[in-house]
Amino acid sequence: MTQLDTAEIEQSSPADTGAPGTGAMAPQADPGRTVRARTQQAVRALSEPEPWKRGLVPAALALLLGLLMLLHAQITDRGGLGSLVETFLPWFGLFVPVLLAVGLWRRSASAVAALLLPVTVWLSLFGGLLVDKAQSDGDLTVASHNVAAENADPVGTARDLVDSGADVLALEEISQQAKGTYEKELAKAYPHHTVQGTVGLWSKLPLSDVRPVDTEQDVGPLGDAKPASKKLVDIRALRATVATDRGPLAVYVAHLGSVRVTPEGGFGTATRNRNARALGAALAAERNERVVLLGDLNGALDDRALGDITSQLRSAQDEAGNGFGFTWPATFPVARIDQILVRGVEPTSAYLLPETGSDHLPVAAGISW
Repeated sequence: MTQLDTAEIEQSSPADTGAPGTGAMAPQADPGRTVRARTQQAVRALSEPEPWKRGLVPAALALLLGLLMLLHAQITDRGGLGSLVETFLPWFGLFVPVLLAVGLWRRSASAVAALLLPVTVWLSLFGGLLVDKAQSDGDLTVASHNVAAENADPVGTARDLVDSGADVLALEEISQQAKGTYEKELAKAYPHHTVQGTVGLWSKLPLSDVRPVDTEQDVGPLGDAKPASKKLVDIRALRATVATDRGPLAVYVAHLGSVRVTPEGGFGTATRNRNARALGAALAAERNERVVLLGDLNGALDDRALGDITSQLRSAQDEAGNGFGFTWPATFPVARIDQILVRGVEPTSAYLLPETGSDHLPVAAGISW
């Protein structure tokens, strides 16, 4: 073997190359050193001015989103704009991942950092709803359902509600045609009931002090001209006392005026707002310290128009529910406008009931005291 051949063998020796199958170990990367290197690289990148100059438009949009949610109460309610924003306020959080994706795509440090404001505001407003706060079934189960006047299956709806096991059941938007059906189907499970206009209350426990509540549904010359028989049919709120083994419980059932979106008037809330103020006055005059309000308020609790009500009562969903509990429309709920609010009792659970023939989902809650 020549000297050249020997040199070539020595240069290609496995001991020198770290080839597999030999006793020599290949150099291994230090994970800690790799992480530190990447961290230092990221810090150096952020310390440079270029990433902060990119994506100023998405950064500005992120700040505007945060301010919109933070200062929603300051938005004008002309044309119902403020109510519209507040009704769908939780959904504004969907803009955060969109803006985050844009910021990452642009490699913009300013856009990503600006998202801290809307994320913080959204979590402060709605983060508590993401935790299941249910404790137990409670001493009494109450339920409420806008059964929809155009409901094609009132029999099935009534039977579904009986299956819920609620002790006290409120119905809204009862049509004259379906009234007898509900009374017949619910009679066995609920021996006590009252129907006032388009709202009704069914109970396993005795009812007393039943009366309609004036929510100023008809005002002005046209309302004054209506005969008493017509006004009776149009009643949309009632009050009753439920006799429980823990003492009397004042129960209100209400269906506030509908909200309409029109090109001319925008988000039309005048009737709903007037109803809410009148209902708030009735609640303020209530002498029973234990009160439950069941009904379709046609507004989310963040809506300023419901302030006369929400300032006096607490939400069972907020205190003992899990999630947002959206109720309308039933096929794809985007807003919770059907509410169970309380005063003087403690909500122990709050939940949605299965879909019926209505365009609203029923709501239920357990209460204790």
